[in-house]
Amino acid sequence: MADTKREIERKYEATTDTKVPDLTRVAGVTDVIAEGVTELDAVYYDTTDLRLAADSITLRRRTGGDDEGWHLKFPVSTGIRDEIQAPLGDTLPRTLAGLVRSRVRDASVVPVVRLWSSRDVSHLVDDSGELLAELSVDSVRAERLTPGGRTAEWTEIEVELADDADPALLDAVGKRLRKAGIRPSSSSSKLARALEETTPEYPAPGAAAAAAAGKNGKRGKRAAADGSVETADGPARPGRDTGPDAEQGSSRYADAFGHPGGERAPKAPEAAKGVKSRGARPRSEDAGAHVLAYLREQRDAIVALDPAVRRDLPDAVHQMRVATRRMRSAFKTFRKIIDRQVTDPLGDELKWLAGELGVARDQEVLAERLRGRIDDLPRPVILGPVRSRLRIWATAHRADARRRSVAVLDTKRYLALLDALDALLDEPPLLGAATAKPVDTLPKAVIKDYGRLAGRVGHALGLPAGHDRDLAMHEARKAAKRARYAAEAVTPALGKPAKKFAKRMKAVQTVLGDHQDSVVARDTLRDIGIQAHAAGETAFTWGLLFGHEEASAAERERELPGVWAEAADPRLRAALAG
Repeated sequence: MADTKREIERKYEATTDTKVPDLTRVAGVTDVIAEGVTELDAVYYDTTDLRLAADSITLRRRTGGDDEGWHLKFPVSTGIRDEIQAPLGDTLPRTLAGLVRSRVRDASVVPVVRLWSSRDVSHLVDDSGELLAELSVDSVRAERLTPGGRTAEWTEIEVELADDADPALLDAVGKRLRKAGIRPSSSSSKLARALEETTPEYPAPGAAAAAAAGKNGKRGKRAAADGSVETADGPARPGRDTGPDAEQGSSRYADAFGHPGGERAPKAPEAAKGVKSRGARPRSEDAGAHVLAYLREQRDAIVALDPAVRRDLPDAVHQMRVATRRMRSAFKTFRKIIDRQVTDPLGDELKWLAGELGVARDQEVLAERLRGRIDDLPRPVILGPVRSRLRIWATAHRADARRRSVAVLDTKRYLALLDALDALLDEPPLLGAATAKPVDTLPKAVIKDYGRLAGRVGHALGLPAGHDRDLAMHEARKAAKRARYAAEAVTPALGKPAKKFAKRMKAVQTVLGDHQDSVVARDTLRDIGIQAHAAGETAFTWGLLFGHEEASAAERERELPGVWAEAADPRLRAALAG
């Protein structure tokens, strides 16, 4: 069982002669209590090409202290990390192995650095004795465990905020330390410093090639294909097979798919920043460079959001699904820039992944919508155990959907998709239009998607209300999403006109999306109403909610012509085309 802790800390440079100033002069700190010295022994694990370190992720097995065990840390922002802890054992816990799988794929995780720390701990407390922060002076000795590695020694100071304490305290303590001549550390973590200071002076045979492969984004099988993990005492294994057997390389795009079908997760663009950018790049002024940058952002978001989905963070499934849809949509929109003969198979796999993730997301959205509808009802018309029945329905469906979403992330098919996306971006199959100026080719791609949307909206508006119109509006919704994604993709290149165009497309998508949500909600309300009736409960409230959803759909249909008229303004397209 793994536990999660939000770690908020600051690090400072020190020497063996550094004296910590009196911190009771910091506002709110009444006393500084010496807790004694603890000896810590930590072995840090990574792939041979340091994929985890490249994304500022640390995986270690540590003995000593009151939290000994396996620790996995993900960066949140500067000085803030989420630490997932698992009990001490000789093998890497299955939970932690899963959380790094999108980064390590089928590569072995091996010991890379060992740190011995003599930690002198003091507690900063308030006048009630409540812990505000923990200050430690660490005397560290590092040893590189890979061939040719060196050793290093240093002293540093860490100040870690206590749970629920005011983060402003760290600023006040930092100010006091700086006045005493103690400066912030230039390294983000002990591991980062150890890797920097113990780098082999002369790389061992094969090490340089592995490092170069990692830098360029190659994720081929450079280690055991069974996903084994080596500890200092011998091989340890994660709880399951960690990856596909598929090889890498541009010639393997299609062959990779030989398999059958509190905290919040960051939005896809933010998540992508947590993955070290990899892949080939054309000239920055070319249209192809902008398209590849967008595709790379989506790939990086998928990789970064994988552990968030596994941790069941709010909005994680949605953001990961958005990234898959954006990438698939871009393959279609920019088919004059990147070869569809190569991207079509990848698009099919992205569609599969989005569909698997969509089960969980769709249930989440629907349950939230129905809860909101019930909350809006006057109490006298809520007859029977309405909320209880919805809760039972939502819990059962959510559990099934979550199991499905997590299970798909452990399939060889999914990991093969990640490898194939890396291969695509390593050697992108660019076409002639990729070398054109952005203003000469990108607007045409967006406007073509707009034309597709215009045809579908016109068709939907020409149908009478009913099932056929519902289907037509759903198809128009998908086209609106593609046009919006296209405009957002080119915004860095085309600026304000593209941003404004995307905003109008989003407005159309919102109206059509709410209409489709109402269609889905009515089907579910009917099913729940039948279940309630069969259980001897009154179905009155469920019928009332059904009627509300019918009225909501009708309202969206009346709203669409006006919203579409604004989106179809010719001046938007003229500005986009320059």
